[in-house]
Amino acid sequence: MTSTTLRPKEGWHVLHLFYRIEYASWRLLSKEEQIEAKTTISALVQQVRAAEETQLLTFSVVSPKADLGFVLLTPDLHYANAVEKKLSLSLGDDVLSPVFSFYSLTERSEYTNTEEEYRASLTAEKSPEEIDGLMHEFVTRMDKYLRDRLYPNVADWPVLCFYPMNKRRGEQENWYRLSFEERKQLMSGHARVGRQYAGRVRQLITGATGLDDWEWGVTLLAHDIFEVKSIVYEMRFDEVSARFAEFGEFFIGLQLPLDQLFQRLLLS
Repeated sequence: MTSTTLRPKEGWHVLHLFYRIEYASWRLLSKEEQIEAKTTISALVQQVRAAEETQLLTFSVVSPKADLGFVLLTPDLHYANAVEKKLSLSLGDDVLSPVFSFYSLTERSEYTNTEEEYRASLTAEKSPEEIDGLMHEFVTRMDKYLRDRLYPNVADWPVLCFYPMNKRRGEQENWYRLSFEERKQLMSGHARVGRQYAGRVRQLITGATGLDDWEWGVTLLAHDIFEVKSIVYEMRFDEVSARFAEFGEFFIGLQLPLDQLFQRLLLS
């Protein structure tokens, strides 16, 4: 789409896009025009999914907050911008109306233990060989964790939940006035709750400070909506959320193949 690229130092660009379908405009199209519009968006989705290091999720939104949603992950900001413009017009000039969008980057967590911290945590009773083995396991595990954070393979699990959030900066509770050590300790407990849902909920945490109106975006993927409700509920009792978290709107989507998506959205 352009020969110029804008690739971040690390991580991928992530766009969450939510649209309402203007059915009055859709019904003004002839049958042939409707077929052409669905062919256009299908071809665009296939083209985007074939692009290098790029993923595109398509889903029907549960509730009238929106009808159709996309999540785009890609390394080039020019490409992300071009795809977003094309998606907005893909069903016709007046058919898709944007409801909500969120632009962010995949990012590493600043609160993970360093190699030095982990080595220092190992007990003095362990032999040098044991420590070397544990350090090798730690480095391997953290390399995978970092790759999964910065360059995730987003699951095609059917249930998707997205919400933006901030950390409070109020007079009584201000996350940004805490020391790094306090924040790291709090986030350690927060992460333990999330790890209890491994295999049941996939989490994509993206950062948007300076990029959008909220500081983070949280995308949860699951096979069962009950698991989404459970992890969010349990997290609310964690001190990080209870004291410092502010949440935006929640969007629930169902990932569907395009032919089923057209039927669900009453476009067939």
